[in-house]
Amino acid sequence: MHCAARMHGHASTSYLPSCNSHKCSSSMGHWPRSCSTRGLSSSRMPVSSRRVASARGRGALRVQAIDAAQPFDFEFKAKTQQQAQRQLKIGVLGFGNFGQFLAERFVARGHRVLATSRSDYHAVARKLKVEFFQDPNDFCEEHPDVVVLATSILSLEKVLSTLPIQRLKRSTLFVDVLSVKVFPKQLLLTVLPPEVDILCTHPMFGPDSGKASWQGLNFMYERVRIGTQDARRVQRCQTLLSFFREEGCRMVEITCEEHDRQAASTQFVTHTVGRMLGAMELQSTDINTRGFESLLDLVNNTANDSFELYYGLFLYNQNATEELERLEQGFEQVKKQLFGRLHDIARAQIFPSHMSPMPHPPPSPIRPSNQIAAFSNGSPLDKSHPSSSASTSTPMSDSKLDREHLQL
Repeated sequence: MHCAARMHGHASTSYLPSCNSHKCSSSMGHWPRSCSTRGLSSSRMPVSSRRVASARGRGALRVQAIDAAQPFDFEFKAKTQQQAQRQLKIGVLGFGNFGQFLAERFVARGHRVLATSRSDYHAVARKLKVEFFQDPNDFCEEHPDVVVLATSILSLEKVLSTLPIQRLKRSTLFVDVLSVKVFPKQLLLTVLPPEVDILCTHPMFGPDSGKASWQGLNFMYERVRIGTQDARRVQRCQTLLSFFREEGCRMVEITCEEHDRQAASTQFVTHTVGRMLGAMELQSTDINTRGFESLLDLVNNTANDSFELYYGLFLYNQNATEELERLEQGFEQVKKQLFGRLHDIARAQIFPSHMSPMPHPPPSPIRPSNQIAAFSNGSPLDKSHPSSSASTSTPMSDSKLDREHLQL
């Protein structure tokens, strides 16, 4: 009498088959000839049964567990879907140093990155696992979710005018990462169609200052125009901001106008002082102080940035001229304080061998007291006055005047 073995199993555990028949010894760990379970083909048998059956010829049974998540698991599907939502197709417009700097981090986070630029960066892009398109038409036809404007400040307007925006999706998110903010904000609102989203940002760091880590570095942003009616567009913007937050950036949400006002006092002045010190050709010494080391670092950081960037900070920030004048006034004030205390006598005492002795001032003529009184009253000396006649009748000799002079 044949019997059908019942298979008791679990998604992650393999069990031995069992049979209700008293003639079947499958419950004892053996496969009887009379049990129909033995007749099942390996393709029709469950995975756990095939593993147990394959062990019969080796004389031992092995129970194995499947710990990895399987495609049919709900948890696995939900996790896969969540990861897909957090992955963006990011296009980088302008693949210079800063564009490459951002693209490398985007790829490390699992985003698909496209890039286009006027220069040929195929070799660099291949190394960074970035898809590079020399033709901006091909770039736009890839329909990136986000377009990051990583061009220079001076070339932004020209680059936007040559970009085939009509080939992009109408709801594309444009993100600028320029060092000034009011200028690109006004330009994007003017040039781009009203259907696209605009996010103005400024990572307050670069390839040098953010080489090791972005932890604690400032990231400024303003949601200029985000389609709030579509939840997917809101989520896309939030996903991009979350990328910088998860990298450790200190998120600062302020307007572009406020950014330029503050940046003129921080970024522009820093670049100006760094370039001034660089023009002095400062050199490291054997007795550097920590303050001097900081100055050398400042020179190195600003020297790595192009003059085009520095000029853009000056030209496209209306607050930069005022800060430059304040810097010049501050320098002049310090000079006046220094030279105001610089006296010839003090110099002669400090450096006696380098200065000739000061000549004695010539003796001032001493007038008779009656003449002094007369002129102090504002009237010339009257010869008819008795004192005048007395003075003329008894004139004082030159030797007596000299003796009085010496006594004084």
